[in-house]
Amino acid sequence: MWREWSPTWRFDEATFNLTAASFDNPDFVDCVIHSYRHRNFNAPGELRFVETEQQLAKRPAIGVPTIAMHGGDDAFGRPDAAISAAERAVLPMIIDKRIVEGAGHFVPHEKPEAVAAALLDLLAATK
Repeated sequence: MWREWSPTWRFDEATFNLTAASFDNPDFVDCVIHSYRHRNFNAPGELRFVETEQQLAKRPAIGVPTIAMHGGDDAFGRPDAAISAAERAVLPMIIDKRIVEGAGHFVPHEKPEAVAAALLDLLAATK
């Protein structure tokens, strides 16, 4: 999945091995498949989270300053760099939307310097 979702990310064996331990969980595959099914409305969620999911489905506004970041090489598709009305509705305090070139689906892992720069920009903008 890492290679497909982030085709330009060159992770090393040590990084992969840190995650690989989770594959030893006997219900790893079931959990992952259920997660995707649930996200695509093809499986029920956990009953204890139904109320929270219903609240989140209303897409309440996130009232803190935000910089949205997307990987330019994300295999899930490249979003438009412009901030849309729908994004502004959920993120009314959005400061910027950045497409990070050379990063795929896992921007913080692939381009930590871009994430750090965004955090510094966010802190500077909210002084």
